[in-house]
Amino acid sequence: MLGMKELLRAFEHRSPEIIFEWKDSETEARGWVVINSLRGGAAGGGTRMRAGLDRHEVESLSKTMEVKFTVSGPAIGGAKSGIDFDPDDPRKNEVLDRWFKVVTPLLKNYYGTGGDLNIDEIYDVIPLTEEYGLWHPQEGILNGHFKVNESNRIHQIGQLRYGVSKVLEDNTYSPDLKRKYKVADMITGYGVSESIRHYYQLFGNDCIGKRAVIQGWGNVAAAAAFYLSKLGVKIVGIIDRAGGLINRDGFSESDITQLFLTRKGNELHAPDLISFEQMQQEIWGLKSEIFVPAAASRLVSKDQIQQLLDNGLEVIACGANVPFADQEIFYGPVMEFADRRVAVIPDFIANCGMARVFAYLMQRNIEMSDDAIFSDVSKVIFEALKKIRDSSPDCTQLSSRAYEIALKQLV
Repeated sequence: MLGMKELLRAFEHRSPEIIFEWKDSETEARGWVVINSLRGGAAGGGTRMRAGLDRHEVESLSKTMEVKFTVSGPAIGGAKSGIDFDPDDPRKNEVLDRWFKVVTPLLKNYYGTGGDLNIDEIYDVIPLTEEYGLWHPQEGILNGHFKVNESNRIHQIGQLRYGVSKVLEDNTYSPDLKRKYKVADMITGYGVSESIRHYYQLFGNDCIGKRAVIQGWGNVAAAAAFYLSKLGVKIVGIIDRAGGLINRDGFSESDITQLFLTRKGNELHAPDLISFEQMQQEIWGLKSEIFVPAAASRLVSKDQIQQLLDNGLEVIACGANVPFADQEIFYGPVMEFADRRVAVIPDFIANCGMARVFAYLMQRNIEMSDDAIFSDVSKVIFEALKKIRDSSPDCTQLSSRAYEIALKQLV
């Protein structure tokens, strides 16, 4: 039997099945669709844009998506779209328009996409894909994988259209009903929070009263903090690129809700913000059991993890994809260092919420309430963690076991 690392190497080094490369005719923008495989007849993965993005990044992300689908479903291949262009450039919409025009045939037949870094599902992807004849950007998965006939396809696309942009009506899940937060705004952070709750349920006892450090304050980080505070977890520190905040006794649930509601874009905003430089010196030394890295990828260093370990760290729930400062696609030395010493819930389980919502909405005749959608995500994450616990009750090397379970389905 191949060990986890051999499985990982075999998976990482296998060439993607399809690479589509694009050069914009009117700007310097370049783009790639990488379809790692057409497992199950289709592939899925979001569309991102940033200056300096390259094909290697898109390839890595397509492989990450393939692993994520082993948890979230459906049983399809991983893919990703990436555009190397500055998202703050006023020509962004024209670039996206030309991009979606050329990738529509893929999206019609066997590839499903959504939003990702700097690209919004509801405001960027759906309007442009509709313009080029798609009923929904996930239509390729319904055609390629589910092979549904036209009447069923209309029904399932209706569910997708409604479910992703559904306005939350249940204050269990929304920080403010008047603000009309949508499923897509909250679901990934909710999944991260639930992964921590389920971890303690399966491996420990309870998360009430545990202290948490949050890295980032975008949708995933802020929503995770919001739901954790509702569970009785004490958020003791938040670090964001704009600066941060520390409260060693833990911010109250209403404090965290207020910080969520007063975000400026994806940034933490408060009158008493501590500078980023000072936060970098102080936050890693806070006494905390929980760490949620949910900012950009590849930020967390071995030294930062060691400081957290010295102060009582028990679990890391990866809100960001590949949060550790490793070159490797999945499991580099920094992640391995953490995984051998503490429970690390890998990104493809902790942040699979949005992928799972798509999979849920592609099923026939499902319940469309907030509670049904959110509970389904929670259940899928619980089942993934239970499989890991069933393979061994050890809290350490949790990610290593998770990858082994996933990769045995793929290699």
